[in-house]
Amino acid sequence: MTINIRRVYEPPMNDEGYRVLIDRLWPRGLRKDQVQFDIWLKDIAPSTELRRWFQHDPAKWSEFKARYFLELDAQPEAIADLVDRVKAGPVTLLFGARAERISNAAALVEYLDAKLDG
Repeated sequence: MTINIRRVYEPPMNDEGYRVLIDRLWPRGLRKDQVQFDIWLKDIAPSTELRRWFQHDPAKWSEFKARYFLELDAQPEAIADLVDRVKAGPVTLLFGARAERISNAAALVEYLDAKLDG
């Protein structure tokens, strides 16, 4: 089971599998015909309030993840569908943030890994 993360601004690679855009807002500077994705899951993106609070501040990373995981817990159907996709083959989570290490995609991978292990 493979979950990759990739900035939406990077060109796709051949082995990325099912490509899921996981941002609530459309990526700046891109037209929809410029992004190769299979599904856009806005509902599993951090809420607007959480995103604005976090602002990719490394000091808030742990608290961001805790709050985001609570939001994800409130989306059981979307998460179950995504877990099923991961079990079926490679999935690439697409996101727009510059800071990959502290992005919603990195947090979502951690969340999904826990679901897959549990």
